[in-house]
Amino acid sequence: MNDQISGKAIHILIVEDNPGDVRLALEALKESKIMNTMSVLEDGAEVMPYLRREGKYAKALRPDLILLDLNLPKKDGREILNEIKNDPAIMTIPVVILTTSQAEEDILRAYNLHANCYITKPVDLDQFLTVVRAIENFWLTIVKLPAKS
Repeated sequence: MNDQISGKAIHILIVEDNPGDVRLALEALKESKIMNTMSVLEDGAEVMPYLRREGKYAKALRPDLILLDLNLPKKDGREILNEIKNDPAIMTIPVVILTTSQAEEDILRAYNLHANCYITKPVDLDQFLTVVRAIENFWLTIVKLPAKS
């Protein structure tokens, strides 16, 4: 039984520096019938301290799912993905790449770094909302997420 079915909130970490995309993702996820909480980081350099619960993030919730943009200030999403998937304490957290890049090299590199999936952000507002809802439906309804540690 998925956690959301049993009534336990699913925590989503959104790593995105575009305020418009953050707002749209939050709106789409808040309309959900699935109980979830969300955190947003706009700076790539903040992700690993957040996930490792260091410093000001000592009480941060461990996410059940990460939505990660590739093009971030201070620390690139590719670097972050590599660090996540090479850290035994957090490597099981699913990472969905949600980015504007359609470059084959970015797609291949993300999968080589063990991204759980790669989605190109649509430019159209309605399509963007549809994509976020599809991510939510698949990752929070269909997929069995690993237990938090």
